[in-house]
Amino acid sequence: MTDAHSPILFLSGAGLPTWIWDEVSERLSTVSAVAPRPARHSDAPLSAYVEAAVDAAPPGRFAIVAHSSGGVVGAELARILEDRVSSFLAISAVIPTGTDSFVSAMPVPNRWILPPVMRLAGTRPPDKAIRRGLCGGLNDDDVERIVAEFVPESQGLYMDRTAAHVWSGRRGVLLTTQDKELPLGLQRRFAERLGAQWNKEIATGHLPMIQDPPATARAIEEFWAASLFSDSGVDGFSYAASAGCR
Repeated sequence: MTDAHSPILFLSGAGLPTWIWDEVSERLSTVSAVAPRPARHSDAPLSAYVEAAVDAAPPGRFAIVAHSSGGVVGAELARILEDRVSSFLAISAVIPTGTDSFVSAMPVPNRWILPPVMRLAGTRPPDKAIRRGLCGGLNDDDVERIVAEFVPESQGLYMDRTAAHVWSGRRGVLLTTQDKELPLGLQRRFAERLGAQWNKEIATGHLPMIQDPPATARAIEEFWAASLFSDSGVDGFSYAASAGCR
C-alpha cells in the first residue's frame, strides 16, 4: 500500500492546545505536525482555520487525523488539497454534509440551541461542563490543565458552512465509546457521512490522545496498515451524498 507512512497533520478539537498530541506523535512511525489556530482567532472565519492548516501541512502528500470540530476543518482541507491528502481518520469528529457548518451538522435540538447560546455566552463552555464532558475519563492533573488552557474559538469555526465536493482517499473512524461530549451513536452517524471503510472502538472519553496515548497511536497505525484501503479499490465520496444521515 502506498502512502502507508505519509506524514500526519493533526487537526485538534475546539479550544484544545497542541500538546494533546505529543504522546501519540512520539509513538508513531512517521513524522507529524499539529495545525495551529489562526492569528486573531477570536473573530476568524472557518476559512482562516483552514488556511492555518494548509500552512502547517507537511510537504507533498499527507494524512489527516481530525478530532472533534477538526473534522469540519478537515473536510475543507481535503477539498482544497485533494491531490495531497492521502487518508482521513476521524477521531470522535464532526463530519459535515454538503454545505453544513459544525452547528448545522448537529442533530435537533442542538443545531437550534447552539447559535443563540454562542451569541449570548460566547464559545467557551463553563468550566464545569469542560470537566464533565470534554475531560471525561482524564486524571485530575490533565483535567485542570485543559480547563486552564482552553481557548475560546471564533463563532465562524462553528457557524461558517463548508463547500460540497467529492474526495477520494482512505477513510476511517476511531470511535470513543465512553464519550460524554459526542455520543457514540452520533459518532456512528458521522462515520456514515464520511463513508468510513475502517472503524475501531476505543474505551475512552472524548480525548483518547490524552487518556490512552498508546492505544490511540496503535489505532492510527492499524488504520494506515489496513489492507482494504488499496489505492485501486477506493471509491470517491461526497460530503453531500449522505445528507439524509442526520
